[in-house]
Amino acid sequence: MSEPLPAQTISVHIRRHVQAVYDFASLPANFPLWASGLGGGLQQVDGQWFADTALGRVRIRFSEANSFGVLDHYVYPAPGIEIYVPLRVIANGSGCDVVFTLFRQPGMDDAQFAADAEWVRRDLQSLKQLLESR
Repeated sequence: MSEPLPAQTISVHIRRHVQAVYDFASLPANFPLWASGLGGGLQQVDGQWFADTALGRVRIRFSEANSFGVLDHYVYPAPGIEIYVPLRVIANGSGCDVVFTLFRQPGMDDAQFAADAEWVRRDLQSLKQLLESR
């Protein structure tokens, strides 16, 4: 069994119904509108998703549509390397919380982890602004 990775949970409250947020955020084609961490050029090729990121061109596997608010995805920056990205939409009052768990990857220093956390915060704020302005 491998050692657990240090993790940080980052969330944002969105004043929109949980289903509306899930319906929007669950579509991989919408990720470029708010998830800059996935980089640019998100495209589907032969049933698989790819994006151009700071790590280079990566393959991304998104969760299947579900009724639990699960938006987990997996990023594959190189053969044999899988980065798990847990992401949830959770009902909270008349709105919802979007909760992202950021795992500190092996070899990542404190500054890189802090920068990644800030990037996630910006992306979640972008999602909030986008959906609350609709």
